Amino acid sequence: MTTPAEDHAAATPPRRAALLTGLALTAGTLAAGVTAGCSSTRATHPHALTTPPAAPSAPPATATHGAPVPATAPRRYPAQPSEITHGPRTQPSRVALTFHGQGDPAVAESLLGEAEKAGAHVTVLAVGSWLDEHPGLARRILDGGHDLGNHTLRHLDINAMSPTEAAAEIRGCADRLKRLTGSIGTWFRPSRSPRASPLVQRLARDAGYPHTLSYDVDSLDYTSPGAAAVTRKVLAEVRPGSVVSMHFGYADTVAALPALLHELDRRGLRAVTTTELLS
Repeated sequence: MTTPAEDHAAATPPRRAALLTGLALTAGTLAAGVTAGCSSTRATHPHALTTPPAAPSAPPATATHGAPVPATAPRRYPAQPSEITHGPRTQPSRVALTFHGQGDPAVAESLLGEAEKAGAHVTVLAVGSWLDEHPGLARRILDGGHDLGNHTLRHLDINAMSPTEAAAEIRGCADRLKRLTGSIGTWFRPSRSPRASPLVQRLARDAGYPHTLSYDVDSLDYTSPGAAAVTRKVLAEVRPGSVVSMHFGYADTVAALPALLHELDRRGLRAVTTTELLS
């Protein structure tokens, strides 16, 4: 990867529904404090809890798009390495758009809606503390036909942690996903780094994830370069089988998505879940 460093900040509170109308036309970040991307450089962090706080009970499952979609468990792909950066290049019609799940839930809803209007399915790697605040989004993501995975409990620099701390971050988010959906999620992606250390890869396997999920295209949407720049960056680098890193929490991403999906379709590339990409 050649991606620059990214930083995460705290998520902003939900916007009123009226803001959604102009969201796709808004450039830049939402407001100060909205979440940023995963950093490829280590960041300082408070001492991690070895025992994560208890997750809230799951709300009743109500489908957004018909009957609730069953949550699936992680799968092992024998032809793939321990850390996956892209899918097969021999299937020329598929790419996977993956989203770091944190930030304003109104933006998340808008992004999911834009994808579904275009017939696209995406992969969401959710932060456990975000699921604590917005538990209904776990079911919403699955019921929209999307993949849902684990992006650690609190989005700290997991590669810099001790084995005990790192295991607590992975299992803390897995526990929340299990309570909310019945599964620990189909994928695990490390926080604050595009790559997992050998230790984190081992701990993820111990927690039930045969693979860690990285990416080969970084949209840089967390830098708020404008919707057109996000679209250009992805289209300049995407190839058949690519896994693209994007984020919830940014108006640029919402505004970029329709044009990005249209151009992918024009090139004969269909946006599918990571599970579909590798199947």
